[in-house]
Amino acid sequence: MKNVKSLSGIAVRIPLLLWSFMVIFPLIWMFIGALKTNAEIFTSPWSLPATLNFKNFVVAWTDYNIGRAFLNSLFVTFLGTVLTLAFSIPTAYALERLRFKGNEILLNTYLASMMIPSVLGWIPLFFLLLKFNLLDNLWALSLVYAVSHIPFTIFILISFMGNVPKELEEAAAIDGMSPFGILFKIVTPLIVSGIVTSSILNAIAFWNEYFMALILLQADSKNTLGIAMDLLKTSAQYESAWGVLFAGLSIAVIPVIIFYSIFQRHIVKGMTEGAIK
Repeated sequence: MKNVKSLSGIAVRIPLLLWSFMVIFPLIWMFIGALKTNAEIFTSPWSLPATLNFKNFVVAWTDYNIGRAFLNSLFVTFLGTVLTLAFSIPTAYALERLRFKGNEILLNTYLASMMIPSVLGWIPLFFLLLKFNLLDNLWALSLVYAVSHIPFTIFILISFMGNVPKELEEAAAIDGMSPFGILFKIVTPLIVSGIVTSSILNAIAFWNEYFMALILLQADSKNTLGIAMDLLKTSAQYESAWGVLFAGLSIAVIPVIIFYSIFQRHIVKGMTEGAIK
């Protein structure tokens, strides 16, 4: 019996190890390439660099505007995440706790909107922002990101709010606490796992987003990392700046890897608790 369990464990681990290698190896190769000169990349693409060359990072950050794009992405990611929570927490609470006419219809509408491909709204959204003179505006892009992720965030938060005992809210109401006080002082602290989980997933999505930024931003100074990396890729093809391209990719990927590594337990915990609840 022990041998059978051992063999089954090995059979499960081998595909996982192979998959991990397939995912990790390109990242390692990219990081190594970022530390090489162009000559080393072409002559010995699989070897380690002769010396650690950080010039590629400096060139990518300054000459190819990756630094400005990095800060722009950081801004829209942070603001978009905060706005998503600001809109979603009160809405999720109202849909979960308050009973009013059309409650179920409104909730189902939010959830159904998750199934609609975002590409269908790009052209109408472009003309809407054009009419209000909000094109090429990082604040407007952050608002678009936030609104687009409200249904997903509500879906997560409702599962957590449904497990908060109503007796706590009733006791707070008897003590004279306002509805907003109940929401932010009683309910919100009890659903921190859901808030952290949704915030992390939203932040990663905003950081990696490309198409909306491409459509709604015009000036080079407003480019986010996705657009800047696309421009750098085009330049690398004609200027043989492959080391700079690898450096730019590393700058874009490293924050996500660090962020996810720090909060991966919160993501797993939050998704597990949400599924159970």
